[in-house]
Amino acid sequence: MLSLNLIHPLSLIPHPLTMQIRSILLPTDFSECASYALSYATSFARSSGAKLICVHVIEPIVPTVGYSGLSEPLPVADISEQLEDTATRELPKIATHEECAGLDVEEVVAHGDAASEIVRVARERNVDLIVISSHGRTGLGRILFGSTAESVVRHAHCPVLVVKPPQGQ
Repeated sequence: MLSLNLIHPLSLIPHPLTMQIRSILLPTDFSECASYALSYATSFARSSGAKLICVHVIEPIVPTVGYSGLSEPLPVADISEQLEDTATRELPKIATHEECAGLDVEEVVAHGDAASEIVRVARERNVDLIVISSHGRTGLGRILFGSTAESVVRHAHCPVLVVKPPQGQ
């Protein structure tokens, strides 16, 4: 009688649950939708002992051409400065949330296209997981505003968890 010991090819692939999560990237735009991703990110960070890196991207301001409805256009430099001030004021508040208690939290402010900068920071910091919220736009809203989360999923080097806001949000 012939006996063969065969190894199934899939048994040679490491099981995905053995993935070590040492750092998690949490992009935020300070919206209510973005806050839903916080609890997921902190839960993963707490259970794996990972560092939480919170990133906010300041996108470039493109001056409007034509009638904007304002009597005088706001100077682009003033708007950019206000966005920078908001980021430096709001980003540290994330670490003070009760959910972040006891976690190692780092703050990063980046400048440029949101999706590209999130992917860049994730790669530079060699993060193991990105936890990002989705605004849940569909149809025309998605066409007009694009989907940062979708672009991050397509271009990230690591797994991405997309957190959808609750129904009706």
